[in-house]
Amino acid sequence: MRSSRSATLAAVLALLLLTPVMAGATAQRAAKPNPEAELKKLTSEAAQLNKDYRGQVQSLEETRVQAGKATASAKSLKRALASAETDIVRFAQTTYMGGVLDDGNLMSFDGDANLVLGQAATMSYLASQRATQLNRIKELIKDAKAAEKAADSKIAKLKKDIIDLKSQRVRIEGLLAKYGFQTPSGSGGLTPRTVTMRNTVLQNFPMPYGYGCLRPGDPGDHGTGRACDFMMSSGGRIPTEEAMERGNRLAQWAITNGTRFGVMYIIWQQKYYDVRTGAGWKLMSNRGGNTANHLDHVHISMF
Repeated sequence: MRSSRSATLAAVLALLLLTPVMAGATAQRAAKPNPEAELKKLTSEAAQLNKDYRGQVQSLEETRVQAGKATASAKSLKRALASAETDIVRFAQTTYMGGVLDDGNLMSFDGDANLVLGQAATMSYLASQRATQLNRIKELIKDAKAAEKAADSKIAKLKKDIIDLKSQRVRIEGLLAKYGFQTPSGSGGLTPRTVTMRNTVLQNFPMPYGYGCLRPGDPGDHGTGRACDFMMSSGGRIPTEEAMERGNRLAQWAITNGTRFGVMYIIWQQKYYDVRTGAGWKLMSNRGGNTANHLDHVHISMF
C-alpha cells in the first residue's frame, strides 16, 4: 500500500514540476499569430509587386528569403519542443506504473534481491532521464522564443518593405514607362534591350569564361530574355584577382550606363544593386554556393 502511495506521489510530483514549464510554452504558442500564414500572405503580395514592377525586386526577395528561413527554424523548434513534452509525460506515466522503492521497501523486502536492485536501478535511471528532459525542455523553450522573435522581426521587415515599395509606385511606374515593355524577338529569345546591353559588354570586356543569357523555363528574368550572366571564372571557383577586377569594372559600368541602356538591377559578389529602389549596393544572404551567391559571375537584368 505504501509503495503504491509513493508511486502515485512520484508521478504527481513529476507532473507538478513539469506543468508550469509546459503550460507556459503552450500558452505562448496559443497567443502567437501564425507566422507561416502571415509569411504566405506577404509572399503573395511580394509576388504581385514583382509582377507589377516587371521583375523580381531584389531587396524584397532578400527579405522574403530571410523571413522564410527564420519561420522554418521557429517551426522546427516548436516540433522539437512538442516531442520533448510528450517524452516527459511518458516518463511520468512510467514512474507511476513502476512505483518507487524507498529505504523502508529495501530493508523489509523478502524476495529476489536481483529484482529489487534492478527496479531500483531502473528508477534511478528514469529519474536522471526526467531531469535531463526537463532541462532540455527549458532550453527548447528559450530557443523557440528566440526563433519566434527572429521570425517576427523578419516578417515585420518584409511587411515594411512591401509598404515602402508600394509607396514608391509612382516613381517606379515612371521608370517602367520610360523604358517601355519589350518582348523577346528573333531566334535568340532576348529582348532588343538585352541584346544591345550584351553586345556592348562583349565589345568592351573580354569574356574568357563565357556568358549566358536566355534560360528557357527560368521563372525569372533569364526566362523572359531580359538578363545575362557574365562569368568571371569556371566551375564555380572564386575568380582570380584579375577576373575580380574585371567583374568590378563591369558592375560599375552597368551602374554608370544603366540609364542609357535600361539596366534594372545588377548582382555581383553576393551584393545587389536595384535601380528601382535606389538604395545602392545591398548585401545578399548566403544562398548556398559561389554561383548562387554570384561570386563567380556578374548578373545584369534589364527593364
